[in-house]
Amino acid sequence: MDMAAPKRPRSFGTHDGTFHADEVTACALLLLFGCIDLDKIVRTRDPTTLNACEYICDVGGQYNSALKLFDHHQAEYQGNLSSAGMVLLYLKEQKTLSQREYDFLNDALILGVDAHDNGKDPQIKGLCSYSHIITSFTPIRNDVDAISLDAAFFEALLFSKNFLSRVWEHDKYNHSCQQIIAETMAKSKECLIFDQNIPWLDIFFELDGEHHPALFVIMPSDKHWKLRGIPPNYEKRMQVRVPLPKEWAGLLEEDLKRVSGIPGAIFCHKGRFISVWETREDAMKALEKVLHQQGVKA
Repeated sequence: MDMAAPKRPRSFGTHDGTFHADEVTACALLLLFGCIDLDKIVRTRDPTTLNACEYICDVGGQYNSALKLFDHHQAEYQGNLSSAGMVLLYLKEQKTLSQREYDFLNDALILGVDAHDNGKDPQIKGLCSYSHIITSFTPIRNDVDAISLDAAFFEALLFSKNFLSRVWEHDKYNHSCQQIIAETMAKSKECLIFDQNIPWLDIFFELDGEHHPALFVIMPSDKHWKLRGIPPNYEKRMQVRVPLPKEWAGLLEEDLKRVSGIPGAIFCHKGRFISVWETREDAMKALEKVLHQQGVKA
């Protein structure tokens, strides 16, 4: 690459032809965080055109984040990153992302994109990953023209940017609830009780929830209230520290009312990790019964 060539600000260059999840995602990240413009994205292998781009991804044979070059195909690079992981790391280096935000996006998506592009993701039957979905945007026929391939790339790019945007907004909303969760954890013992329906689980474990004594969560659920078991740790979030009573498992309304003795009973999942009750008071009664059954004083 000719580094002396004048650069077109906020432009992005990648290879033409068939596209993959890594350069699509790298481009989507730069779009999402305001580094490039949609109308300045080019797909080519022409060195002169690429040299004029501010960012060059997945082509060019160089990895140099200071020069905004993000290729991983050259023999000199022996790392595990694809162009997506390289761009995410660049955004952290530029302080566009904090370490926590970098770790979140990496764990939520980019590690999988890197692994898929480097042939290291697990080949599990029935598993359709984000990278597989991006691949599905490529035209059906192999012999399509360049115009059709470019159109498919931009369709995949729009999907990727929208997906990343939703993931990013969800994370920001989760962390906007951090103070509420922290205050509730500080004053709670057996049960976390929230007066609004908020995403609590991720932040609970970020705040050392693994060592918090709470066994259950009570919070509104649509027009009702739910009593939900807390997992032992984040890695085992499909389990609970204490299951709901075995005799409640899978029961609905009248059957659950009869067995539990609580008039506002609505539903208990057969997995015994969550139950739904008409009112806050009903959920509190359910909690008392579960704790009593476990020998825990409410």
